[in-house]
Amino acid sequence: MDKPALPLPGERLRAWQAQGTHRTLCGHRIHVHGSDPSPAGERPLLVLVHGFPTSSFDWHALWPLLSPRFRLLAPDLVGFGFSAKPKDHVYSIFEQADLIEALLADHAGEWHLLAHDYGDTVAQELLARHAGPASDVAGRLRSVCLLNGGLFPEAHRARFIQTLLASPLGSWLAPMMNRQRFGRSFASVFGKAQQPDEAELDAFWSLLAHDDGHLLAPRLLRYLHERKAHRERWVGALATSRLPIRFINGLDDPVSGSAMVARYRELMPAPDVVELPGVGHYPQVEAPRRVADAVLAFHATRTQAQSRISN
Repeated sequence: MDKPALPLPGERLRAWQAQGTHRTLCGHRIHVHGSDPSPAGERPLLVLVHGFPTSSFDWHALWPLLSPRFRLLAPDLVGFGFSAKPKDHVYSIFEQADLIEALLADHAGEWHLLAHDYGDTVAQELLARHAGPASDVAGRLRSVCLLNGGLFPEAHRARFIQTLLASPLGSWLAPMMNRQRFGRSFASVFGKAQQPDEAELDAFWSLLAHDDGHLLAPRLLRYLHERKAHRERWVGALATSRLPIRFINGLDDPVSGSAMVARYRELMPAPDVVELPGVGHYPQVEAPRRVADAVLAFHATRTQAQSRISN
């Protein structure tokens, strides 16, 4: 069984919220789960960046599998989860990258990144900043692991509901979203054998709907347009980066599965890909042990080899 034994989803979510802290970053109250980045330690710092429309809770099953090896830090991006959800805000990938840099401003050492979906695009912007002229924080980024996401907009297959919500109809449709409609749409991107149960769907919906966050979907989905507008910057940063990068992909994802892997192999000069057959859009939820194995193996080989070269 791939998923580790854990408490019921509702219990996990309540514990996740209670164990988190809030920090003011880029003018927003941000919920952060994990280690304080200030103290230096033997374990490297791994920052986990979630996707749309979820939150840092996406990483709950992966957390106990990675925490023996890393200090983990996972924010809810602005507009998501338990973080601030300003109603009239212009949400942007650039601001979310600013938020990650602000989160790490008091961390003096190197750090690594694990991202998913929307977070992949945040990672691409951070890679662009790393290529420079780099900010202090982006310049200390040392490796990137990416899960399913729209790395190349031409290979991304947005769900029909996403297309509608991102259109001028979005503000009219968003209030019609409820737990039942969300559950059907959310489950449809999972692998057939990895379907979330009703308790899991309840937990994910409660995070989305917290503070009426589901009404923000049209504003948050602006990132679909940003990906196209800034394709040259973000795809270029990914394809030309000299950092170790691994792409871990659930192949049965209808949004960014096997077609995204094929495009990745076409455009990346030395593609490092771990394919997960039977897994859909949320590998960290559907197959956390396989994802953890891929992340740990990556850090035990490529990142350590890169460190020896750099030194």
